[in-house]
Amino acid sequence: MEIRQLQDIMLRTYGDCDAKRGIPATIAWLTEEVGELAKATRKGTKAEQLHEAGDVLAWLASLANQLDIDLAEAVSRFTESCPHCHQVPCNC
Repeated sequence: MEIRQLQDIMLRTYGDCDAKRGIPATIAWLTEEVGELAKATRKGTKAEQLHEAGDVLAWLASLANQLDIDLAEAVSRFTESCPHCHQVPCNC
């Protein structure tokens, strides 16, 4: 799945609920999911890690939609090399 497809499906599926919830609550949910991913990384199974990584991406896409941010554009600075040293692998 392309990142724009993820944003689109999140918008079509949850856009109305996300708008009602608002940005502060969405950030709280995203932060909670990042915490769950951290826990799964330390103590969880690969299946739990996969699940929580998906949740983080979904909530990030929801937040980006509310902020009217294109995640593909946001990440584009990483598509060729390190955005700081411009090397692959990074030499920073």
